[in-house]
Amino acid sequence: MPAADPLAQPAELGAGAPVLAFDVGGTDIKSALFDADGVMLGLRRTPTPEPGSDLPERLVARLVELGTELRAEHPGVDPVAVGLVVPGIVDEVAGVGVFASNMGWRNAPIRALAEEAFGLPVAFDHDVRTGGWAEHVLGGGRPYTDSIVLIIGTGIAGALVLGGVPFTSGGYAGEVGHSPVADEPLCPCGARGCLEAIASAGAIARRYTARTGIAVDGAKEVIARAGAGDEDAAAVWDEALDALALSIAQLTAVIAPQAVVIGGGLSRAGGALFDELRARLQARLSFHRIPDLVPAQLLGNAGILGAALRARSLR
Repeated sequence: MPAADPLAQPAELGAGAPVLAFDVGGTDIKSALFDADGVMLGLRRTPTPEPGSDLPERLVARLVELGTELRAEHPGVDPVAVGLVVPGIVDEVAGVGVFASNMGWRNAPIRALAEEAFGLPVAFDHDVRTGGWAEHVLGGGRPYTDSIVLIIGTGIAGALVLGGVPFTSGGYAGEVGHSPVADEPLCPCGARGCLEAIASAGAIARRYTARTGIAVDGAKEVIARAGAGDEDAAAVWDEALDALALSIAQLTAVIAPQAVVIGGGLSRAGGALFDELRARLQARLSFHRIPDLVPAQLLGNAGILGAALRARSLR
């Protein structure tokens, strides 16, 4: 029996249809059952099956097992739909996982496989885009019609909500982490100067170690060292802030979001991140409407809450 997630906090969607929800990542799967009151039941994390050409079939089989366990634990809750979100490039209209390097699939008909296996309608979408939608409905983006969600962790992922509706462009929209902000360094995606390669939490730690030869325990330590007067840490952190400010300034000039909702591990830097970004945006822009910079509220549960919301939208 998989263990319950010890870090999970209770979350409620409000009254609606009972649904199963799955948030699939490269390392683990979050799964839960939501009852008619919107209470999240049985939330747990279990390992994602190993990548491979047959992963879509093996993954769906594992999700069915998890769903069966959840239903057995809560026999009074009979889900009428399934919400399933995955990483990579996702065409939610066609129900296809277009590409996911860490999962090893291309053009995988995941929604069709899941609907056949569950015998229920399946809402299929991108994990971060769906988490951004959950932030719009339930979290930090609630007051805003137009917002951008940035999740800054090991990488940088984004989601756009414009006119109160997720903007997807066939699954290709929202790749803010792979927008170019410099000529270097080479990003693992193959492009040069991607935001993620300079300003993600993972990149900040790597760049400091490459500069000094000192291994650090993540971006948090680099930021602390910068605050304590370490010139190398300050330079790496300053470059990351400049890159983030440039990217947000570009988004502001083109899209004019009312808010940028920032989540992920780096968001825990607090004023060292938010105050600095506000100041740099003010200095860089002129007549533009400066977006509010607000912390995400749903944290690690955004994806699975979004999956449940999407499943409910089918009923």
